[in-house]
Amino acid sequence: MDQSHVETSPPAVVGGARLSPGRSLLRLLPGRERRLKSGHPWAFSNEIDMKPAYRALPAGGVVRLEGDDGTKFGSFCFNPHSLIAARKLSRDPEAPLDRAWLSARLDKALALRARLGLGAHCRLIHAESDGMPGLIADRYGDVAVIQANSAWADGILPDLVELLVEKLCLRGIVGRNDSPSRSLEGLDSSVSLLFGEASGVLAIEGGVAFPIDPLGGQKTGYFFDQRLHRDMAAKLSAGFLAPGGRVLDVCCHVGAFGLRAAAAGATHVTLIDSSEPALLHARAAAERNGLSDRVTTQRRDAFEALEQLGASGQKFEMVICDPPAFAKSRKDVEQGLRAYARLARLAAGVVTPGGLLFMASCSHHAAPDVFAERVALGVWKAGRDGRIFASGGAGPDHPVHPGLPESSYLKGLWLQLD
Repeated sequence: MDQSHVETSPPAVVGGARLSPGRSLLRLLPGRERRLKSGHPWAFSNEIDMKPAYRALPAGGVVRLEGDDGTKFGSFCFNPHSLIAARKLSRDPEAPLDRAWLSARLDKALALRARLGLGAHCRLIHAESDGMPGLIADRYGDVAVIQANSAWADGILPDLVELLVEKLCLRGIVGRNDSPSRSLEGLDSSVSLLFGEASGVLAIEGGVAFPIDPLGGQKTGYFFDQRLHRDMAAKLSAGFLAPGGRVLDVCCHVGAFGLRAAAAGATHVTLIDSSEPALLHARAAAERNGLSDRVTTQRRDAFEALEQLGASGQKFEMVICDPPAFAKSRKDVEQGLRAYARLARLAAGVVTPGGLLFMASCSHHAAPDVFAERVALGVWKAGRDGRIFASGGAGPDHPVHPGLPESSYLKGLWLQLD
């Protein structure tokens, strides 16, 4: 066995992070350096010279990564069982990746949100974009919800929990470690209370409070990434909709779009989702914010609901469609794009002349220009003309890694239809 690049002395471990002594050196295969040289933070297993000894390294441990030409790419967390085998932690091959390093990296993420004025309800950590690969953390006032989607992130959870409690004075931290991506890392699925207690959790946005269930809800409980588009929905509800304007919020989850619109002045809002637990939270939010008299909910499939609404001739001044990802992988792209076009066609059919349509996609594999083309196709097939007057992505608490296109996933289009 060739172990010329494997150091066999056992590395030190602090909070799951392997320190410099004994840190193994891995090399890329010839000609596989170009992507990392352009700033991409990942190396795939088929790009690394995977000697048998490498496969014995522990998942989540830290290694040094070099190109076949000797280029030093830095310190990476390594998982020999994952397609994404190496994720960059630091440009420094000998960086002391201990608790102090994690604390400093967390301070940078918190400082960005503070300087952006995002308050106590936002995404705190956005994985690679904040220099913490595979790690997600959302804050709801004095409760945080963490999702560890890499073996390295899973290993540093004990230190992370202590640091978050120390820095933010939290009363509770929930671990939503049940995402499908964990299985790709060889990790189990679990939802647990990591610290304190997490009752009565609220997501507060635009003056509207949304009761959420971080232990039993979807993902981390609330989708902060759509904040800017919900701000737009509220602004348009206050100044654009004609008196008596009605809003239809399809795939509404906990009703964030529709309730923000109602709070801003929409006369009536219809919330549609296939999840009864999500609608239960939407109704609770409507009652909590004094909006129940202007909000109705329907548990229905989005496509069936829009078909029936169109057939009955119902129209709305604003229609919002924020569906789950239709293209979750490359093999699903064409099928997903057809679904977006169909959804746009059905939604356009229930928009009043001069009214507004918002279409969103959280599928990274649906490129922005192609998504826009399919939405336009759907609108055209509905026999409608219109114009896109605004577009955008996730809010600033979901920063994009400049070298990682996968971190730019959310797309939103605002249209006015004739």
